[in-house]
Amino acid sequence: MTQIISSLSDVSDRYDALFVDLWGCVHNGIDAFPDAVAALQAYRTRGGTVVLVTNAPRPRANVTKQIAGFGIPDDAWDTIATSGDSARTAMYRGAVGQKVFFIGENRDTNFFDPIGVVDDPVDISIVPLEDAEGIVCTGPFDPMADVDTLRPQLLYAKQKGLKLLCANPDIVVDRGDVREWCAGAVAKLYTEMGGESLYTGKPHPPIYDLARLRLAEIGRKADSASILAIGDGVLTDIQGAQGEDIDSLFISGGLAAEETKTDTQPDSDALQAYLDREMVNPTYTIGFLR
Repeated sequence: MTQIISSLSDVSDRYDALFVDLWGCVHNGIDAFPDAVAALQAYRTRGGTVVLVTNAPRPRANVTKQIAGFGIPDDAWDTIATSGDSARTAMYRGAVGQKVFFIGENRDTNFFDPIGVVDDPVDISIVPLEDAEGIVCTGPFDPMADVDTLRPQLLYAKQKGLKLLCANPDIVVDRGDVREWCAGAVAKLYTEMGGESLYTGKPHPPIYDLARLRLAEIGRKADSASILAIGDGVLTDIQGAQGEDIDSLFISGGLAAEETKTDTQPDSDALQAYLDREMVNPTYTIGFLR
């Protein structure tokens, strides 16, 4: 059974590093959460290392700029691992061929910028669907539209036997009070239709490998027993932590605020019912990161 705690400092001294989800934990897609920022700053002051592990389908440099705009200061974190970089690595290793059909918003075309961590990367070109060898998806063309509108293109892709590389396994995110569809919803639909989807973000191992690599880049390391994963997604953050055999802190006031009846803290009965239904068991739970 999960342990409900009142603040990160209740347990953080047990861990050398935190793998911290961003959206829903440290910001809401518009603004930073001041209490979350303060908690991470305090943890770093005591000598801990904060790795922001995000399913954002973008390169690390873009996420760095984005979170600064939200009001997250540099002293709240040490390094960043993104699903986008993990997926870009797979793409430039040829996971979906050289000619790819791109599903996503125009602002995410920087996904195709050169990447320096792959030896002898394949040459990637964006082509119409009928000419594609595979699909890269950073999200729906319109995050507010029902993903079922993509069914005709996905059916054609399935018939051609194309693989879909999903740059963000999240199904939805909440931008302020507005819920948006993510690439994970597209990949889920494609899989349900019989297509093959490839994932590199949470809860899948490649992004955790990247997070550990980011730790090594800054001269830090932590074994699994000394890492705490923090997130509001039970199917991404918490399942991923369980798969990596690391402890986890579930933020119940994020995506599952309604199901867990979270105001300041979750209702214990509603929380346990939700976790049982989702078949996950986070080590700890808190309403909001603080």
